[in-house]
Amino acid sequence: MPISTARTLKGPRRFIRRAAHRAQSPRLQFLRGFLKHPVMVGSIIPSSRIVIEKMLGPVDWENTKLFVEYGPGVGTFTRPILDKLAPDATLLTIDTNPEFTKFLKGSIDDERLVTVTGSAADVAKILADRGFVQADYVLSGLPFSTLPPGVGDAIGKATAQVIRPGGAFLVYQFSPKVKDFIQPWFDRIERGFEWVNVPPATLFWAWKNEAAD
Repeated sequence: MPISTARTLKGPRRFIRRAAHRAQSPRLQFLRGFLKHPVMVGSIIPSSRIVIEKMLGPVDWENTKLFVEYGPGVGTFTRPILDKLAPDATLLTIDTNPEFTKFLKGSIDDERLVTVTGSAADVAKILADRGFVQADYVLSGLPFSTLPPGVGDAIGKATAQVIRPGGAFLVYQFSPKVKDFIQPWFDRIERGFEWVNVPPATLFWAWKNEAAD
C-alpha cells in the first residue's frame, strides 16, 4: 500500500479514537449533565480530592455493608468509595439522570456497584426492591437549595428512615441551607468547610444515635 494511502486511512482512525475518548471523558459527561440538568447538578466542576477524603473520613469502612450515594454523576466519589469499601459490601447509587447511570455502568466494572436511575426521595423503596433494609451511610451532593419545593424535605426524611442507628448522612453543598432539610430528622450534626474546591464546599455529617438498650 502506498504511504500516502496508509496515512489517509490512519487519519480517520485517529480521529475516531479521539472522538470516542472524548465521548467517555468524565469531565465532558459531567459538563453535559450540568448543562442539561443544572438544578440537579450542584456544580459545573467535580469535587476536589481534598473534599472527597474529608467527607469520607468518619466512615467506619470495616462495618459498612451498604453505602448509598445520591447524585453520583460521573463517579467522582463513587470510585474512591469503591476503593475503600469491603469486598463483600455494596455501593448503591441513585441518580435522576439516566445518562450518568449509563456512564457509571459502562466505565466502572465492579460487581459491588449497583446503579439506579430514580429519585433519592424513593430510597426506601429502591433499597427494599433490591433486598436491603437499611444503609450504613448515605452520601449526597444534591443541591438541596435549588430542588423543587418539598423535595429536599422528602429526601431528608426518607434518608433518616433508611440509615441504621449509628450511621450517618454525609452531605457536601455549596450552600449551608441544606441543614434546614436534614436537622429535623437526625440526632447530631457536625459541620465542616473546605476552601480547596471550586466553589468552596460546606460539609455536613448528620448522625443517627445508636438505639437505646
